[in-house]
Amino acid sequence: MSIWKRIGEAISALVAKGEALSSFFERRRTPPEKSVAFTIAVVGLGAKMAKADGLVRPAEVAAFRDVFRIAPEDEAAAARVFNLARQDIAGFDVYARRIARMFADQPEVLEDILEGLFTIAMADGHYHEGEEGFLRKVAEIFGIGQASFGCIEERHVSGRPRDPWQILGVPRDAEMPAIRARWRELIRANHPDMMIARGLPEETVALANSRIAAINQAWEEISARAGNRRAIG
Repeated sequence: MSIWKRIGEAISALVAKGEALSSFFERRRTPPEKSVAFTIAVVGLGAKMAKADGLVRPAEVAAFRDVFRIAPEDEAAAARVFNLARQDIAGFDVYARRIARMFADQPEVLEDILEGLFTIAMADGHYHEGEEGFLRKVAEIFGIGQASFGCIEERHVSGRPRDPWQILGVPRDAEMPAIRARWRELIRANHPDMMIARGLPEETVALANSRIAAINQAWEEISARAGNRRAIG
């Protein structure tokens, strides 16, 4: 059964009980149900965030395809989650707090969710003040510190010089062996197999690949600068 069919069943059960989508996160979930919770978390918070800048743009809705691989036959289920979240009177902070409780023992999953939200926020090529405020508040509720938030933000926000040290989360004066070790650590932690092992659905492989590409690019840039310094010296 696909992730979206499982989500469809979960949503149907909620609707039958007359419960809001945000109540889905009240109960503790275990695999494979956690993959359903992760997907609903990203789509639900994404639906709330899509209005953070005052408009819901087609690019932001389509951005879910950059986070999840949605087959044509599953688009109706994905749209249903998105629309239910938009219609839910609960604020995004209610969603975020319930999600934070659900994944309290998996902080890396909360960073995965934030990463997906950044992908949606940047789908139209602009980082709006409302979106930035939304993402910072979600990060605060998730317990994600400024350093980790900065790493994720640096990977996604375009239109300004990229800081490869920030992307890897290392100080600019760090020695190359330490930077190399950090790069390898990030590559291992963000491999698609590791994300799936955390309980994320297979459909999030695109998110993992995008993250790894940014990490590799940062490492290559730092390595090139170090090589140029040695050549000059």
